[in-house]
Order: sequence, then structure tokens, then C-alpha cells
Amino acid sequence: MSVETHYRACNLCEAICGLEIKHENGQVLSITGDAQDPFSRGHICPKAVGLRDIYEDPNRLRRPLKRTATGWQEIDWDTALDEVAARLRQQRDQHGPHATAWYAGNPSVHNSGTQLAAPGFLRALGSRSLFSASSVDQLPHHFAAWQLYGHPLLLPVPDLDRTNHWLIFGGNPLVSNGSLMTAPDVANRLKAIQARGGKVVVIDPRRTETAARADAHHFIRPGTDVFLLLAMTQVLYAENLVNPGRLAGFTDGIAELGAAVAEFTPEHVSTITGIEAGAIRTLARELAAAGQGVIYGRVGVSVQEFGGLCLWLINALNLLAGHLDEPGGYMFATPALDILGKPGIYSRYDRYRSRVRQAPEFMGELPVACLAEEILTPGEGQLRALVTSCGNPVLSTPNGAQLETALSSLDFMVSIDIYLNETTRHAHYILPPATGLETAHYDVSFHALAIRNTSRYSEPLFDKGPAARYDWEIFEGLRQRLEAGDGYEPATAPPLENPETKLDLGLRDGAYGKAGLSLAQLRENPHGIDLGPLQPRLPAALRTANQRINLAAPLFLADLGRARRVLAAAPVAAPDQLLLISRRELRSNNSWMHNLPRLIKGRNRCTLQLHPEDAAARHLTDGQTVRIRSRVGAVELPVEITPSVMPGVASMPHGYGHHRPGTQLDVAKAHAGASINDLTDDARLDELTGNAALSAVPVWVEGR
Repeated sequence: MSVETHYRACNLCEAICGLEIKHENGQVLSITGDAQDPFSRGHICPKAVGLRDIYEDPNRLRRPLKRTATGWQEIDWDTALDEVAARLRQQRDQHGPHATAWYAGNPSVHNSGTQLAAPGFLRALGSRSLFSASSVDQLPHHFAAWQLYGHPLLLPVPDLDRTNHWLIFGGNPLVSNGSLMTAPDVANRLKAIQARGGKVVVIDPRRTETAARADAHHFIRPGTDVFLLLAMTQVLYAENLVNPGRLAGFTDGIAELGAAVAEFTPEHVSTITGIEAGAIRTLARELAAAGQGVIYGRVGVSVQEFGGLCLWLINALNLLAGHLDEPGGYMFATPALDILGKPGIYSRYDRYRSRVRQAPEFMGELPVACLAEEILTPGEGQLRALVTSCGNPVLSTPNGAQLETALSSLDFMVSIDIYLNETTRHAHYILPPATGLETAHYDVSFHALAIRNTSRYSEPLFDKGPAARYDWEIFEGLRQRLEAGDGYEPATAPPLENPETKLDLGLRDGAYGKAGLSLAQLRENPHGIDLGPLQPRLPAALRTANQRINLAAPLFLADLGRARRVLAAAPVAAPDQLLLISRRELRSNNSWMHNLPRLIKGRNRCTLQLHPEDAAARHLTDGQTVRIRSRVGAVELPVEITPSVMPGVASMPHGYGHHRPGTQLDVAKAHAGASINDLTDDARLDELTGNAALSAVPVWVEGR
């Protein structure tokens, strides 16, 4: 065979960059950017080449594993699915449907097979004990969208290609490629803003890669973004800079919001945030004066104790400054596949609560910070079984050591995952799906978060082989067995529901279906189809009961009481205390990427970054091994002394901690590092949204 070329979108992060893959005789020869992709325009990041490593990884599981008294045993698919379904039914019969929990990890949303097939399995499972990575990441974004616009998936994104003023809170898009803002090639898009005379400003406790290329950067004390945002809002009202434009005609609560923020002056919040009052006023004035401007907030503001208020205020500031739903501002994509569902009033909030902490449900799930206590606390409703999908919560959720203990106590656990990792080692069965280059894929979620409307479908490059199963085949197989019960007969079972059918119907019924967009058309256009720039969509897109934006939603106004109490208390850290924040790496997105040689090679990136003043106060030298401890645990790792973090702050990367026994991750073990989530505190939540408050965790550092 001669060298062939395959085109697909990378599904390893949110940027969905187009790829050109040269291959021959089942071997990948090269992975480069697809210059004909209308969205990514030939750009890729280092993660793209990891697709080859995943495909070739000798540690990747390819057949079902069953844990036995003598170790892991490979079994065939029919046996595995039969036994897993039987055990799930047994748990349901003995303890009720809600005693079995579900956890979906981040990679689940990067696989359209899982996204489109898992809901059917969950309906058959019948449990309301659902958890996901969303509650250690993004629930405040969804909460604000629900309260303001009527649906948690109606999320605005910055119109980067037309903005002239980009203010970034707690985000590092040069490394993340966006994150809840699908934006490939952010570096060149940032340069383009500056080239047309615009300005980029970053607010972050660390001088990130994005901050280094911005026009201005302001350090902020971790966990205090809410006070800066409140003060900026106050400035707009106090200086008569509120100008919502046409949105005033369908926005309620503008005057009420002004009254609610009146006390939060720049002088009042300057001490707690670490930002001078004059600088706060400048930030607000520049946003108001920008003809085409936008505020973007991401994980740094989402994973703190006031994440919900932060995202509310970011949306409110965009509206008040006249930048919401306007070109160059904060706009809504028009995806080819509508993910909002049928029109109606969204009400999936506080319909039930977690058993131990009484944390409210939101979007059909409970805070994952509550998962361990729900397993470990005896009594009626105790969780006794768990299904995980493409997740490693031991390394990615707060107080991972406690969760390890909890997982080891379960009656039954099954993991749908390609690796025997720190979480799945506790499972009784591991069901590994075909992945990456072996699968078809459509970015169900990320086209809905894209800064330009496009659509692209990826065909499989390689045949998965008869011994493998797609993720949707696994979910469908379990669904059928759960629904049929003991009467399930493979010979008479109906065909599995291929998600391609749902995808095609969704495309034909979507915004571009009347113009002929379908799965067949996407197959004829392997580079993707450009559907044009973002367009104003309000008020037609609103899902609120009265088709109006409620800027002063009661839940937010009530939660301001917490902020007032914290500001009045003026918390002062102990002299030897630091505040812990995480950081992201361009070569990583999930913990399993540490098992990919091309992505993990090079210098040790699992270090504790400290400011020189903090290192000197503790008599630490660069590279020295230090012990860092919090209320819930302690880890050891080398210190990296750098002025890129502000004094009083300690920074660790996410996803490490591969020293646990019983895993099959040869490369990751050689770069084990330490898990930041052995330090993050499961007791710290954003009370409003249920999101884990992973940022600003108090820690203490000492040399060894």
C-alpha cells in the first residue's frame, strides 16, 4: 500500500483542531495541522501527536478485565457485559436504584459515542446519584447561564476574531486552547487583536503564558475575584457608564443590581484583592469605553467559593458595558446540532439533595466533592456501587486519598476506561472502548462553544477489529441487558442504536438542516464546513419564562450575603500560610496523557512554584524537595522559585500522583509527581452551585 492521508478533528481538548494524518499499512507516519480546516487553519498543539501514542500504547486495555482473587483476568465481551449487568441489577434489587452512582470524567464529553449513548444507559440504570467532572470545573458557568438566559447550556463565548478589548479572569487560553470557549490558535488570534490596535488584559495570581503575551497583567489574591468584579460593576453604575444598548428592552433588574453592588467600592475591596483602587477603576472604564470588548472568565474564577457569583458578574458586566450579544463581544454560537433540547422551562435544580451534606442537585447531578462521604457514611441510601466513564476522580477531585478509601469499600464497581489507572484499579470490571483513531467523532458540545460556527465529522482511521467495542456499543449492550433483565437473549435482542442515526437526525433538524446540512454532507467535506461568524441571537434564543434576562436573579442577590460577610471579616492569612492554586500545561489535559511519551518527556513539570520572597522566608532553594500540607493531606515535590506567582501563592499542576500501586501506566509511573488533589479540601464548596472550591486552599510549605 502507498502512503494515504486521513483528515479528522483532534478530540484531546476543546480546540477541535483539524488534523492531517499520513499513514501506511496501519502505521501513523505523521500528524500535522489541516491547513484546509476553516476553523483551526492548520494550527495544532503538541497534544495532537499524542493520538498516535494512544493508539500504539502497550498499556492501553483492549479487552475486558475482571478482578479475581488471583489478579486481573481477560474475559470476552458478552461474558463481561452479562456479568456487569447482572451485578448492577443485583445492587438495584438489594439496595434500590440510587445506591449505584455514576461518575463521568472529562474525556466523556470528547467522545460523541459516549455523549449520545450514555443517556440511554443511565435511564436504564435508574439512579439519581450522578456525578461528573463538571462539579470540579464549570458548574458556575452553567448556573449563571440558567439564571440569566434560561438554560445552563446557553453559554456565551468571546467573539475573539472581532474584539478589540479582551479582559481575561482566571484563564490561560494560550495553554487551554480556550476551555468553554472553543478557540484553536489562540496565540495568533491574540496577536491579531493587538495588531488591530486592541488590548489584552489578564487577571490572575500567576503570570501565565497568556499573561506574558498580554498588554497588561494584574496579580490578584486567589479566591477574591468576586470582589474585583463587584467593584468594577459598582464603578459602571457610579460613573454612569452603564449602557446595555438594545438589551435594555428585554432586561430586568438593572437598577436592582446597581443598588446591590453600591457598597463594593474599589477602595473597599482593594486590600482583600491586592489590586489598587485606581487600577480597578481603569479596568472598568476601559471595558466600558471599548467599542468591541469582552470579559472572559474561566476555571480560575469557577473553582472558588464564589464561583457562581463570579460568572454572574462576568455576564452582567458584559451586558452593562454593551458587549453582550454584539459582534466582538460575548456572543452565542449557532451550532449545527442543537444541544439544548426541547423548548421549555428548565427546572433541574434542588429537586433532591445529597444524603450526608444536603448539597442540592443541579443539572441532574450532585457535587462530586460529596461522593466519598456518600460511600463511606453508613445508613439508608448509602452508595454501594459505582460506574465510572473515562474518569480518574482519585486524581481529579478534592481529597483524593479519602476517595481512594471509599472506592476500596464498594460492593461493586465497573469502569469504562482504556487504562488500569489510579481509579479503575478499584473496579471489579474494566470495559475498555475503542478510542481515538479507531472511532468516528462529532464534537457535540464544542461546536456549541465555538468562536466561529463550523461543523465537522471525523471518520475512523483504523478498523477497531472484531475483538473491540466502541463506547456506544458498551453502553447500548448494558442498556439492553438492564432493560431485558434475566430474559435478555442476544439472538433476539433488537439492534444496537448507532449514535450516527441520532447525529444525522439532529443535523437535519438543526439550524442549517434546511440548507442541506446532514451527516452525508459532512462526510463529503472531511475538512469541515464553515458556517460563518457568530450572529446576535437575543432575545429569540432566551429560554426564560418571560423571554427576558433577569440581571438581578434572587439566588445571586441572596448569595451576596456570603460575600459581604467575608469582606467584613477581612480574612488575614497566617504568616506561614500560602494559598494553593493549580496550573495547566499545554502538553496535558487529563491524567492519562502522562502515559504518552511525546507529551510527558522533557523537564519535570510537576513542581511547586513559589515566589522568591516566600522561598526565602522558608530558607528554600530552587529544586529542593519540600513538603506541602493542607487540612486533608500532605505531598512532597521539588520547589520551583519564580516571580511568575504572586507572593503568598503556591502553584501545582493538575493530574499527577501516579505513584499508587496496582496501576498499569509504565510511562506515567516514571513521571509520578504528586497530586494536587491530595491537598484540595472536599469540605470547600461554592455553596450556590455545588462546584468544588479547589482554588485558594490554605497550605503550609516546609523544606525537607
